[in-house]
Amino acid sequence: MIEPGKLYAFIGTWSPRWPKPLYPSSLGMSYSPLLAAVDQYDDMSGSSEDSSTFALDYIDRSTVEKRLLRKLDLRVAFLVLVYIINYMDRTNAAAARLRSYEEDLGMVGNQFNTLTSILYVGYLLTQAPSNMILHHMKKPSLYLSSCMAIWGVLTVFMGAVQTYHAALILRFFIGFVEAAFFPGAVFLLSRWYKQNELGLRTALLACGASISNAFGALFASGILGSLDGTLGFAGWRWLFFVEGALTIVVAVSAGYILPDFPSTPSVWLLPDEQILAKQRMEEEVVLKNEHKIKPGQDYSGLVEALTDWRIWWVGVALSLMVSSMSFGIFFPTLSATMGYNATTSLLLCAPPWILGTATSFVVARHSDVTGDRFWHVVGPQLVGITGFLLAICTMNTTLRYISLFLMTQSPVAYVVSLTWVMNTFSQSQSKRAAAIALINSMASSGVIVSSYFWPSSWGPSYVNSYMICILTSILSMAMLWVFRGHLSRCNEAAEAEEQSLGLPKGLRYLL
Repeated sequence: MIEPGKLYAFIGTWSPRWPKPLYPSSLGMSYSPLLAAVDQYDDMSGSSEDSSTFALDYIDRSTVEKRLLRKLDLRVAFLVLVYIINYMDRTNAAAARLRSYEEDLGMVGNQFNTLTSILYVGYLLTQAPSNMILHHMKKPSLYLSSCMAIWGVLTVFMGAVQTYHAALILRFFIGFVEAAFFPGAVFLLSRWYKQNELGLRTALLACGASISNAFGALFASGILGSLDGTLGFAGWRWLFFVEGALTIVVAVSAGYILPDFPSTPSVWLLPDEQILAKQRMEEEVVLKNEHKIKPGQDYSGLVEALTDWRIWWVGVALSLMVSSMSFGIFFPTLSATMGYNATTSLLLCAPPWILGTATSFVVARHSDVTGDRFWHVVGPQLVGITGFLLAICTMNTTLRYISLFLMTQSPVAYVVSLTWVMNTFSQSQSKRAAAIALINSMASSGVIVSSYFWPSSWGPSYVNSYMICILTSILSMAMLWVFRGHLSRCNEAAEAEEQSLGLPKGLRYLL
């Protein structure tokens, strides 16, 4: 049997597809193909060229990597389903509003806006601590699915409330628990995918919001129309009952389907795929010059994130961006301004969001291929601004509906922005987890404020609301332009230092 040192020297010498050799100590005796290759290599009397060809027959990175990504993408597809349910539970109050929800709970003035806003207060408080907890867990699938089951139960309770204040308390706790999911899912993706793969996968996850807005409205329309009065319950109560029960069912399945971290043994991965999954992330660590966290310093990433001014700058920029996208929460209301009944208004919500979902894939993929982030953020925002301007300038039904299609392009900017965040703040895994949570928390704070951008008194034209959205979009783009300039200067400084020291070119910040 060849000695371990000779084995990985052999692999590292003859396999150009592996930037770093695979270490036998991490494979264990279960990796029989490789061990068989080693045994036969010992018996070979041929040339070293024959030996290398034989080893590559067993260790073909491209083949293993394709298998790994295919399996992983299927798991991520289920993650999208979870996010669809997550967003549906978050926004179902907007659909319930069209069927006597406010009247039955005695809401007056801006109380519905407060009900919408309070969820994001709980959301804001929990995200960063939750992601730091998730970073240290071996089974994130159990953690995320348990949180999902809890908010499903709370959603069912929402259908039984009799007073506005009871609904307010439940909405706060739903947000408190829901906060674990999205930043946790984004961090989970960053632990499996490489830099040039993240954009498309993040888009796949984030498109759950658009799909939820599209088909959630159709789903709500069916429940509100067919179950209203059944067993003496109003249609909006059935909406919460059915969606809460569906959440619980999906949560149970999620515990078995969602992936854990690459370092956690997985029954759905073959040994070579498991090793390659860890290897890919180690390569990213080397390229990004990430430092290892020393024992007893597990929360140094949080400290680094809190003291990095760029995280606060991007967080404020994304908060403004999310504020400009607050129309999404009130989309059924905006659709209803065209004068159709509640059922038709909900049905008309679907096509604009379907287009927005399709666009997000195209833009995110193009962003990955070109390595550009900033212009792929600005482009969708400019299209959204065009939609706001069109809605301001006319009350024509057709043109206002076209404006909704344009508005639904702006959330694509947030998808690309999240990928940009993961690419930029990767000095360590703990800092990445903290950065994602902190920035997403600050972005969520934009919803708390922007829930009040759409008072009923400003309808049906909502000119003031659209003007505020235009202003926040422009401010967001300006702040991200400054951020891009900073990263460009960092790249230039790194290049100058490498040239002066004669070092090879390292990884650059994406702009």
